[in-house]
Amino acid sequence: MVNPSHPEFEAFLAGAERRALRMAEIVTRDRDEALDIVQEAMVQLARKYAQHDPQEWPMLFYRIVENKIRDWRRRQMVRNRIFFWRTPSEGVDDDESSEHQPDHHPTGADLLQRNQALHALEAALRQLPNRQREAFDLRIWQGLSVEETAQAMGCSEGSVKTHLFRALANLREQLKGVWP
Repeated sequence: MVNPSHPEFEAFLAGAERRALRMAEIVTRDRDEALDIVQEAMVQLARKYAQHDPQEWPMLFYRIVENKIRDWRRRQMVRNRIFFWRTPSEGVDDDESSEHQPDHHPTGADLLQRNQALHALEAALRQLPNRQREAFDLRIWQGLSVEETAQAMGCSEGSVKTHLFRALANLREQLKGVWP
Protein backbone atom coordinates (compact mmCIF):
# COMPACT_ATOMS: atom_id res chain seq x y z
CA MET A 1 0.00 0.00 0.00
CA VAL A 2 1.00 3.62 -0.45
CA ASN A 3 2.25 6.22 2.02
CA PRO A 4 0.63 9.70 1.67
CA SER A 5 4.05 11.16 0.86
CA HIS A 6 4.65 8.55 -1.85
CA PRO A 7 5.20 10.05 -5.33
CA GLU A 8 2.27 8.07 -6.78
CA PHE A 9 -0.15 9.57 -4.25
CA GLU A 10 1.26 13.07 -4.72
CA ALA A 11 0.95 12.70 -8.50
CA PHE A 12 -2.69 11.68 -8.15
CA LEU A 13 -3.45 14.71 -5.96
CA ALA A 14 -1.63 17.06 -8.33
CA GLY A 15 -3.67 15.76 -11.26
CA ALA A 16 -7.00 15.80 -9.46
CA GLU A 17 -6.61 19.14 -7.70
CA ARG A 18 -7.29 21.45 -10.66
CA ARG A 19 -10.43 19.61 -11.77
CA ALA A 20 -11.77 19.43 -8.22
CA LEU A 21 -11.05 23.12 -7.75
CA ARG A 22 -13.02 23.95 -10.88
CA MET A 23 -15.95 21.82 -9.65
CA ALA A 24 -15.96 23.63 -6.32
CA GLU A 25 -15.58 27.07 -7.95
CA ILE A 26 -18.65 26.51 -10.09
CA VAL A 27 -20.75 25.81 -7.03
CA THR A 28 -19.28 28.33 -4.59
CA ARG A 29 -18.44 31.10 -7.09
CA ASP A 30 -15.58 31.91 -4.73
CA ARG A 31 -12.03 30.74 -5.39
CA ASP A 32 -11.01 30.91 -1.72
CA GLU A 33 -13.98 28.83 -0.60
CA ALA A 34 -13.28 26.35 -3.40
CA LEU A 35 -9.62 26.10 -2.38
CA ASP A 36 -10.66 25.38 1.20
CA ILE A 37 -13.02 22.64 0.06
CA VAL A 38 -10.40 20.97 -2.13
CA GLN A 39 -7.66 21.22 0.50
CA GLU A 40 -9.91 19.70 3.14
CA ALA A 41 -10.79 16.88 0.74
CA MET A 42 -7.12 16.23 -0.04
CA VAL A 43 -6.21 16.11 3.66
CA GLN A 44 -9.08 13.75 4.39
CA LEU A 45 -8.08 11.48 1.50
CA ALA A 46 -4.47 11.43 2.71
CA ARG A 47 -5.42 10.71 6.32
CA LYS A 48 -8.05 8.07 5.75
CA TYR A 49 -7.57 6.54 2.32
CA ALA A 50 -3.95 6.83 1.15
CA GLN A 51 -3.42 3.18 2.04
CA HIS A 52 -6.26 2.06 -0.26
CA ASP A 53 -5.71 0.74 -3.75
CA PRO A 54 -4.68 3.64 -6.05
CA GLN A 55 -7.52 2.73 -8.42
CA GLU A 56 -9.99 3.65 -5.65
CA TRP A 57 -8.52 7.13 -5.10
CA PRO A 58 -10.50 8.98 -7.82
CA MET A 59 -13.84 7.62 -6.61
CA LEU A 60 -12.99 8.30 -2.96
CA PHE A 61 -11.56 11.75 -3.63
CA TYR A 62 -14.50 13.00 -5.69
CA ARG A 63 -16.95 11.60 -3.17
CA ILE A 64 -15.15 13.53 -0.45
CA VAL A 65 -15.18 16.69 -2.60
CA GLU A 66 -18.91 16.33 -3.28
CA ASN A 67 -19.56 15.83 0.44
CA LYS A 68 -17.52 18.93 1.28
CA ILE A 69 -19.49 20.90 -1.32
CA ARG A 70 -22.75 19.65 0.23
CA ASP A 71 -21.51 20.71 3.67
CA TRP A 72 -20.61 24.15 2.29
CA ARG A 73 -24.10 24.52 0.78
CA ARG A 74 -25.70 23.60 4.11
CA ARG A 75 -23.59 26.17 5.94
CA GLN A 76 -24.55 28.78 3.34
CA MET A 77 -28.25 28.00 3.77
CA VAL A 78 -27.96 28.39 7.54
CA ARG A 79 -25.92 31.57 7.19
CA ASN A 80 -28.49 33.01 4.75
CA ARG A 81 -31.32 32.22 7.16
CA ILE A 82 -29.52 33.84 10.06
CA PHE A 83 -28.31 36.89 8.12
CA PHE A 84 -31.36 37.22 5.87
CA TRP A 85 -31.04 41.01 5.60
CA ARG A 86 -27.69 40.80 3.83
CA THR A 87 -27.55 40.49 0.09
CA PRO A 88 -25.81 37.33 -1.06
CA SER A 89 -22.21 37.81 -2.08
CA GLU A 90 -21.58 37.50 -5.76
CA GLY A 91 -18.25 35.88 -5.04
CA VAL A 92 -15.37 36.18 -7.42
CA ASP A 93 -15.82 38.31 -10.50
CA ASP A 94 -16.45 36.04 -13.47
CA ASP A 95 -13.45 37.43 -15.33
CA GLU A 96 -11.15 36.59 -12.42
CA SER A 97 -12.47 33.05 -11.99
CA SER A 98 -12.26 31.94 -15.60
CA GLU A 99 -9.20 30.11 -16.73
CA HIS A 100 -7.90 31.58 -19.94
CA GLN A 101 -5.82 29.10 -21.81
CA PRO A 102 -4.42 30.73 -24.89
CA ASP A 103 -4.94 29.07 -28.24
CA HIS A 104 -2.57 29.47 -31.09
CA HIS A 105 -4.74 31.63 -33.38
CA PRO A 106 -7.99 32.72 -31.72
CA THR A 107 -9.56 35.98 -32.76
CA GLY A 108 -11.07 38.38 -30.27
CA ALA A 109 -14.55 37.31 -31.38
CA ASP A 110 -13.63 33.64 -30.87
CA LEU A 111 -12.38 34.33 -27.36
CA LEU A 112 -15.48 36.34 -26.52
CA GLN A 113 -17.78 33.65 -27.86
CA ARG A 114 -15.90 30.90 -25.98
CA ASN A 115 -15.95 32.94 -22.77
CA GLN A 116 -19.69 33.60 -23.08
CA ALA A 117 -20.38 29.92 -23.79
CA LEU A 118 -18.32 28.87 -20.76
CA HIS A 119 -20.16 31.30 -18.50
CA ALA A 120 -23.50 30.05 -19.85
CA LEU A 121 -22.43 26.44 -19.16
CA GLU A 122 -21.33 27.30 -15.62
CA ALA A 123 -24.62 29.10 -14.95
CA ALA A 124 -26.58 26.14 -16.33
CA LEU A 125 -24.58 23.72 -14.15
CA ARG A 126 -25.37 25.82 -11.07
CA GLN A 127 -29.08 25.54 -11.90
CA LEU A 128 -29.03 21.73 -11.99
CA PRO A 129 -30.31 19.82 -8.98
CA ASN A 130 -27.39 18.65 -6.81
CA ARG A 131 -27.54 14.97 -7.77
CA GLN A 132 -27.68 15.77 -11.49
CA ARG A 133 -24.72 18.13 -11.16
CA GLU A 134 -22.77 15.49 -9.20
CA ALA A 135 -23.44 12.84 -11.86
CA PHE A 136 -22.40 15.26 -14.61
CA ASP A 137 -19.23 16.31 -12.76
CA LEU A 138 -18.10 12.81 -11.98
CA ARG A 139 -19.02 11.11 -15.27
CA ILE A 140 -18.32 13.84 -17.81
CA TRP A 141 -15.64 16.05 -16.26
CA GLN A 142 -13.82 13.53 -14.11
CA GLY A 143 -14.28 10.58 -16.45
CA LEU A 144 -15.29 8.08 -13.78
CA SER A 145 -17.12 4.96 -14.88
CA VAL A 146 -20.78 4.44 -14.04
CA GLU A 147 -19.76 2.02 -11.29
CA GLU A 148 -17.19 4.41 -9.79
CA THR A 149 -19.67 7.29 -9.98
CA ALA A 150 -22.32 5.20 -8.23
CA GLN A 151 -19.86 4.40 -5.44
CA ALA A 152 -18.79 8.04 -5.16
CA MET A 153 -22.40 9.26 -5.05
CA GLY A 154 -23.58 6.45 -2.78
CA CYS A 155 -26.34 5.29 -5.12
CA SER A 156 -27.07 2.61 -7.70
CA GLU A 157 -25.65 2.57 -11.22
CA GLY A 158 -29.19 3.01 -12.57
CA SER A 159 -29.58 6.18 -10.51
CA VAL A 160 -26.33 7.53 -11.93
CA LYS A 161 -27.58 6.93 -15.46
CA THR A 162 -30.92 8.58 -14.68
CA HIS A 163 -29.30 11.62 -13.03
CA LEU A 164 -26.86 12.01 -15.92
CA PHE A 165 -29.60 11.65 -18.54
CA ARG A 166 -31.68 14.33 -16.82
CA ALA A 167 -28.65 16.59 -16.37
CA LEU A 168 -27.79 16.37 -20.05
CA ALA A 169 -31.41 16.99 -21.06
CA ASN A 170 -31.57 20.04 -18.77
CA LEU A 171 -28.27 21.38 -20.08
CA ARG A 172 -29.31 20.90 -23.70
CA GLU A 173 -32.53 22.82 -23.02
CA GLN A 174 -30.81 25.64 -21.11
CA LEU A 175 -27.97 26.00 -23.61
CA LYS A 176 -29.95 26.00 -26.87
CA GLY A 177 -28.30 28.45 -29.21
CA VAL A 178 -25.34 29.04 -26.89
CA TRP A 179 -23.50 25.75 -26.86
CA PRO A 180 -22.98 23.52 -29.91
